[in-house]
Amino acid sequence: MISTFKELSSLANYSFIDELECDPDAQPNGTDHAPRQVFTGHYVPVKPTPIKEPEYIAHSNHFFSELGFTDKLATSLDFIRMFSGDLSQVSKPMYNYGWATGYALSIYGTEYYQQCPFQTGNGYGDGRAISVFEGIINGQRWEMQLKGGGRTPYCRGADGRAVLRSSVREFLAQEHMHALGIPTSRSLCLFVSKSDTVQRPWYSEGSMSFDPDIIVSEPVAITTRVAPSFIRVGQIELFGRRARKQEHPKAMEELEQIVLHLIDREYPDCIEKNLSITEKIFLLAQEFSNRLSSLVANWIRVGYCQGNFNSDNCAVGGFTLDYGPFGFCDVFHPQYQPWTGGGEHFSFLNQPLAAQQNFNMFCKALQPLLVNNKEALHQLRQIQSDFAQRMQTSMEQMWCDKLGLSNFNAELLHELGVLMVQTPVDYTIFFRELSKLPDTVEAIKKSFYRNPNQPTTSNNNDSIDIDKQWSAWLKKWQSLISSNSNLRSSGTLQEISEKMLAVNPKYILREWMLAPAYQQAVEGNYELLREIQAVMIKPYAEQSKDIEEKYYKLRPSEMSKIGGLSHLSCSS
Repeated sequence: MISTFKELSSLANYSFIDELECDPDAQPNGTDHAPRQVFTGHYVPVKPTPIKEPEYIAHSNHFFSELGFTDKLATSLDFIRMFSGDLSQVSKPMYNYGWATGYALSIYGTEYYQQCPFQTGNGYGDGRAISVFEGIINGQRWEMQLKGGGRTPYCRGADGRAVLRSSVREFLAQEHMHALGIPTSRSLCLFVSKSDTVQRPWYSEGSMSFDPDIIVSEPVAITTRVAPSFIRVGQIELFGRRARKQEHPKAMEELEQIVLHLIDREYPDCIEKNLSITEKIFLLAQEFSNRLSSLVANWIRVGYCQGNFNSDNCAVGGFTLDYGPFGFCDVFHPQYQPWTGGGEHFSFLNQPLAAQQNFNMFCKALQPLLVNNKEALHQLRQIQSDFAQRMQTSMEQMWCDKLGLSNFNAELLHELGVLMVQTPVDYTIFFRELSKLPDTVEAIKKSFYRNPNQPTTSNNNDSIDIDKQWSAWLKKWQSLISSNSNLRSSGTLQEISEKMLAVNPKYILREWMLAPAYQQAVEGNYELLREIQAVMIKPYAEQSKDIEEKYYKLRPSEMSKIGGLSHLSCSS
């Protein structure tokens, strides 16, 4: 067990900054905090800007246990100092500076440059995310990154900070997603400043405004996220664009370096070192395609919407990254989108198409490495074109798992989707109740939202008609579940139910639950935050009656269409 900061320090091993190229224009002491263009190199050394008077809020007990850290490490002085942004006291082999990386931006398959303040693409990257540690822990390489660690050359004029509100959301969401069985960056710890605040646009209490309607002063916080690497599709894109345009003499070399480094970091178990670069690229594209399609299908399985699935928010390791304007479905709708700036292209059931666009940009970024080999380019394009079918296969299998079927039935799913929107239903509660293999529509009505503008009595013709449609659908579904072919493939009805319960969570991290937690945290009360943390790391479990009554229920009607609850901006 690692119980002291000195023991943690001894595990440091910085492959990214030791093996890749540093920006030649970087400041040698890491005091590189003003916006500027970065023309070459894989990273810029940056010293984080510590938050003042850091206070411990929480750490991930489960992740600490996985890493072999004792819980007391989280509240040790050296640990708090480092993970609140102060690297001045660290000792070798740790480095007393961190690093930020650049990346390109593409939105739904279109390259963008104007988001960079220089309109060249050379100023876009980690504006407030600073990696501060890389090491091998229990045989696994991990990178630790401060979110809200201060300005970097990529800050585009912003303050480099994250507020407590968004930090609480990310801290809880990462561990919840891991507990749901979905690949994700992990949460290490969360600290808040007792005195630092920043101004942010947000919503006034009870506001139904689409966009934030007030400016608020919010406490500054830093959450540390952990992953095998933080290499994004946008990062590979940046070097692919430079190589394609021959922007500098080392452009092709830097692209090859970052791709090989990516393989070593994220795919060491499935891509052998002694293969040629061409063979490695094929395997990389194939494996990433498998991971990405599985990831997005699992997002939809649990009702998660990324909200802003640009290429720079897409980790090439195939895990969930960057919990900004994310959300989990309450009321089901195919075009559910929690972020006011996201649009339909990043909405809930459009995520498979968004993933395909990101995969297309990834393959495009790899092409310069194969430019002199027509056969290899053709093979890469074939892998690229196969993604849509791979995504479809993942989606069909996911729906089979949620519905307890051994064979996909498109008609049954379509009819279900129409009914879920018409009724409407709560996505999580509906599938959880369905997992109990109900016989009647009454058994699933716990998941039904009722329209306050319509009568809700049993005499209402619309209600009767909906009930009949649900009864007909349930009968068709039950027939498929009970068929000999399905039972041969899936086991007894009890076994089918158990399998469905294992993929249809009971508890999800709903925004109307999160808001009181971060609001209380601003007042220095972390009790609710820690309670939610404890509940959401056991999303499939049957928990106490009190927990069920509090967290397994429909969104309260008074919270519908409220800014910051049903929709939110990206101000964090």
